[in-house]
Amino acid sequence: MEGNYAFIGLGAMGYAMASNLRKKMPASSTLYVYDVYQPSSERFASEYSSMGPVVIAKDVKEAAANSKFVVSIVPTAQNVREVYLDATSGLIAAPQDPERLILECSTIDSDSAREVGELLRASRHGHYVDTPVSGGVPAAEAGILSFMIGSKPRSEEDPAPSRISHVLTMLGRPEKFFWCGRLGAGLAAKIANNYISCTSLLVIAEAMAVGVRNGIEPRLLQDVIHNSSGQSFMSDHVNPVPGVVPHAPSSNNWRLGFKTQMMIKDIGLGVNAAKKVGISPTMAEAAIEVWKKAAEDPRCVDRDGSSVWLYINDIKES
Repeated sequence: MEGNYAFIGLGAMGYAMASNLRKKMPASSTLYVYDVYQPSSERFASEYSSMGPVVIAKDVKEAAANSKFVVSIVPTAQNVREVYLDATSGLIAAPQDPERLILECSTIDSDSAREVGELLRASRHGHYVDTPVSGGVPAAEAGILSFMIGSKPRSEEDPAPSRISHVLTMLGRPEKFFWCGRLGAGLAAKIANNYISCTSLLVIAEAMAVGVRNGIEPRLLQDVIHNSSGQSFMSDHVNPVPGVVPHAPSSNNWRLGFKTQMMIKDIGLGVNAAKKVGISPTMAEAAIEVWKKAAEDPRCVDRDGSSVWLYINDIKES
């Protein structure tokens, strides 16, 4: 699909996603990149300009002004508002283009996504859709992410879903695209999923610690769990005991995955979403207190969340 692209947010996830976009989008199209940390944009341009034009934008306004497709992934709802609604440097300061497709991959609350999306659509600055991702950095690098999409699936009456699929297919697998029906619903699904993954990782770490301290060899314990009722994606792929699962972050010096500090934000989104609909989030409220402590532990800071294993067991690193 012809047209220039913009990618906003070159963190661990965004950098990998933008690299796949540059590799798979038309070689003649320009990719505009922007990140508040300029060196990330410079490194990206240096690494991927050989695959097609890469322009470092001075702000989101410039990136969007030159693009028909915009993809963003930033840490917080406030960051999303700055990206899109800042009257000087945000997308809303760019020329109007109701056909501009805006895919918001950040994990934020549904209300904020609806607010931003409705404002951009009403001001004719673009068609904003929440498309949060799942799979972590490894899936982002491999281009096999899952997407929860705040839109109805494709139909003859509405061309937008086909355009959404076209862009997301460069970043993920179509069989793992989940069309959730309306603006904000993709994030509702994502928040529910993260409620499970963020709390279960802590449960797995504690359970493994209990078994190991009772004399069970860690690989044997993982094999038992894998073949029993405790089996889960997190246990099979993010097991927090080093050396148990070779591709897990714990076996690779706690390589991101998903940063420990971000666990607090994602569980907090689950807590707030639950309370809004009258559910008492007992599991998340207990887990978030542990994650808060781990997020302040030097052994866990800026590492994958499975490094909570070091905090739980008070392991001294050499």
